[in-house]
Amino acid sequence: MELFERAERGDRAVILHPVFAGTGPEALDEFKELARSAGVELAAIITAPRDRPDSRFFVGSGKVDELHEAVEQYDASLILVSRPLSPVQERNIEKRCKVQVLDRTTLILDIFAQRARSHEGKLQVELAQLRHLSTRLVRGWTHLERQKGGIGLRGPGETQLETDRRLIGHRIRNLRERLERVNRQREQGRRRRSRGETPTVALVGYTNAGKSSLFNALTEASVGTQDMQFATLDPTVRRLMGVSGEILLADTVGFVSELPHELIAAFRATLLEAREADLLVHVIDVADPFHAERRDEVDEVLDDIGAGELPMIRVYNKIDLTSQVAGVQHNADGLVEQAHVSALRGSGLDELLTGIEERVSGQRIQRWIRLQGSDARLRARLFELGAVSEETIEEDGCWKLRVDLPLSMARRLSRQGEPEAKVVREQLLSGLIGH
Repeated sequence: MELFERAERGDRAVILHPVFAGTGPEALDEFKELARSAGVELAAIITAPRDRPDSRFFVGSGKVDELHEAVEQYDASLILVSRPLSPVQERNIEKRCKVQVLDRTTLILDIFAQRARSHEGKLQVELAQLRHLSTRLVRGWTHLERQKGGIGLRGPGETQLETDRRLIGHRIRNLRERLERVNRQREQGRRRRSRGETPTVALVGYTNAGKSSLFNALTEASVGTQDMQFATLDPTVRRLMGVSGEILLADTVGFVSELPHELIAAFRATLLEAREADLLVHVIDVADPFHAERRDEVDEVLDDIGAGELPMIRVYNKIDLTSQVAGVQHNADGLVEQAHVSALRGSGLDELLTGIEERVSGQRIQRWIRLQGSDARLRARLFELGAVSEETIEEDGCWKLRVDLPLSMARRLSRQGEPEAKVVREQLLSGLIGH
């Protein structure tokens, strides 16, 4: 069997794009943008119509020969495959074409590795990479330098592959522990914001939809706004002063179709900014001809992380590239549910900000609730928040409380641990969830 050493990572690549029934042109366009965001020069694109994946190469052997010829013709040092590959498929293509192969998941992980800036973001990227690459252990795993010191590391009869796997497993456990500490610190920050009754709004949307541009325009911040995929990875939170008070605005990582499961797990803390928000602002690039499909894909991811039922305003951004005019649309309750804006030009932002304030600050719950002895923790929490205006004790020993608190606060309580959350949903939020 012929072996080869992997070439150093180059910047000229040939794309292999398998096409199945129902695959639209937007899939290739998105993958080309991913490649551009990774800093890769595209030399050629080879499409491969398929009914189903081939177990050896994903595509037919003839297409792999065509791929090899393109690599030699354009002196490419990299093959990018627009679909996730199995470890066997990846190794088989590499052996046939003699260059490194990156599938869709690995490419996205590579982009994340380039973009992460915060300590937390770097830990998350490394964890995601190790989880993914642990299934692809082959000769040439040279970036784990510790593997070379055999004394003290290997057990009797342990192979190099087993040593690598053990070292990677140890590193994964270490990263998980460090991320848990970071997550606890972030959760403490959320609790402080919750106690301060400051509503949180999270910007979500497809990558490169203009979330960071909108974030900067609303908060006068300076988050990076490059025209490329995943320009923002680390969650950024800024205070926004509105007419009716303070709002916390969070800019989150952009979504892509078929987001790798490794990234959903690794960026749990980033996505929690969306799941724990009082309001989601879903930013959509209205100039994108496939924006409806992108919108639906983001909705699917939000459902996956438990944020699908949160209140939302859909913001159709980049109207400066279309003939649409700025403005907002209201729902049956008179609240803003859609907005057409240009974050670049500032068009429609005042109306959007007013709509955001109305959604998070203008709604309060004022009602009587009945708590049993088992609800003592919730009773104490409501008093701590200053939400109880009157209390009586009934003959059976239950508490009857008159509560007055923002709807956003009630929703936060409903997402905390059982059984308190269940009581909040059944009594405080009964009939109000859809608002």
